Parts: sequence; C-alpha cells; structure tokens
Amino acid sequence: MTKINNIGVKLMRKAGFVRDKKIERAVNDILKSRARSRIYIYLLAKNGARTEEIIKGTRLHPSTVRETLSKMHNNNQIYRKKIKNDSIGKNPYIFYPISPIKLIKRHAKEIEDKLNKIASLAFSREKENNYRPVEININEEGG
Repeated sequence: MTKINNIGVKLMRKAGFVRDKKIERAVNDILKSRARSRIYIYLLAKNGARTEEIIKGTRLHPSTVRETLSKMHNNNQIYRKKIKNDSIGKNPYIFYPISPIKLIKRHAKEIEDKLNKIASLAFSREKENNYRPVEININEEGG
C-alpha cells in the first residue's frame, strides 16, 4: 500500500513533468482512459494547472484535453477554481486532481461492489440482498 500512497507525493516532488509509464498504466487501469491518466498525473505533478499548460505538458490534442477535463470534472476526479481576471473576457480555471487516496478508495469501492455481486451468486435468493462478504480497506498511513 505504501507504494500506491506515495505516487502523488513522488510526482509532486519532481521539478518537471516526467512520464512514468508504470504509474501511467496503473492510473489508466483506474481511470479507464490514457488521456485521463496523463492529465491526472500531470495535475498531480504540477499541483494544478490551466488548460493551456495541460495541453503543452501532456502533448494531447487541445480538444481532447478540454473534453477530458470536462468529463473528469463531472466525474469528480478533478476540481477547478476560477482565476480572477481583470481583463475583459472569460475567467480561466485552474484544475486540480483529487488526492490519489480518494481515487483509490473510489476504485476499491467499485471492485468491492463487483466482487460482492459475484459472491451473492453462491447464496440462495432468500438470503439478504445486502450480504457483502468482500470488504477492501485502504491504509492511509505510510510505513
């Protein structure tokens, strides 16, 4: 668990954004999208960024980045804060990732639900529908 807990910390400590394909693959398994995983990891490394910075940093197509940011925001995988701008025009956003632990907990809950559905097949229909033999616990402490 410690390795997973330290992913975000290690990325944020790096001065520049360096792609780590193993981490990217692990995040991709959770987010189910190469673009989402690259954006999420980039935001962790930079501790937040504007759309244009994300486009340059991830080298993804601008429309892909904008569309993916919107989907990730709707899925609560990232959050955004409006930048106050004195000039006329749109006030841009800075996007931030949710914590890696929060992301892992959500994924664990999805896996837990699927495994419990399978486990329920072993029991008669008369038994309680809320029977949940599988429980995944995430240890947030390092060590």
